[in-house]
Amino acid sequence: MAPRASWKGYLKLSLVSCPVRLYPATSSSERISFNQLHKKTHNRINMKPVDPELGLIERSDLVKGYEYEDKKYIIIEDSDLESVRIESNHTMNIEAFVDQDSVDVIYQDAPYYLAPDGAMAEETFIVLREALRRTNKLAIARLVLSSRERVVTIGARDTGMFVCTLRNPNEVRGTSEYFGNIPVGKPDPEMLQLAEALIQQKATTFDPQNYEDRYEIALMMMIREKLKGHKPIIAAAPERGNVVNLMDALKASLSQSKPPAKSKTKAEPPAKPALKVAASGGGKASAKGRK
Repeated sequence: MAPRASWKGYLKLSLVSCPVRLYPATSSSERISFNQLHKKTHNRINMKPVDPELGLIERSDLVKGYEYEDKKYIIIEDSDLESVRIESNHTMNIEAFVDQDSVDVIYQDAPYYLAPDGAMAEETFIVLREALRRTNKLAIARLVLSSRERVVTIGARDTGMFVCTLRNPNEVRGTSEYFGNIPVGKPDPEMLQLAEALIQQKATTFDPQNYEDRYEIALMMMIREKLKGHKPIIAAAPERGNVVNLMDALKASLSQSKPPAKSKTKAEPPAKPALKVAASGGGKASAKGRK
């Protein structure tokens, strides 16, 4: 079965374009992960949202909030996000070319493979690929992924191309905060020579197969040994419908039972409209919006 493309569109350089497909170059599906189970029932736990005032709440009651000051939020509606949503034009438009070694590795984010979409696109694709290879250049382009515009680099790799999304400059921290107090210094010549000799002694060609995750391997061996003498636990999460039905049944039972005595309670004031800007926590600002 052919891999599924995460993006399809056109690679465009000036007046030249060809249809292409974009595929994720890495996957974390093979990593060992664990689920949380109750220690007695061995049922898989459902993580439910909890409000510090109201307790357990429904996910349908959640809204997005941006913290503009400490513990102060502005509410972001779906319509607000729609107003800044970038529509994909399904075009990877090449804007410039840079030297292959000029893009600092710290800016490189997610890797992808780029392949031609159909036999008709192969000739144009191959011409662009070989032009990048011969000039030792990377193309700088933009494309829209998940409604967000991303700047990417494109380079030749094997018979296809390699695409890497770039981090925004404001996401990358400077080195002065961490390296500012480290002296430049002049190392001892003899010690430096010994260090260089040690490097040469251990120099080799990089092969990722030689650097497997030893913890991951040991973890899988432990799991296999445990399975030999252990009956697997069938841990299925309870269906949400059962939880709702149980809650309804408890409420119905409570309404049918007689209360022990009537107590006088003050009537709660009518709820006020929710404010767009709200403070988190149990203070006065959050109490006003309580129903």
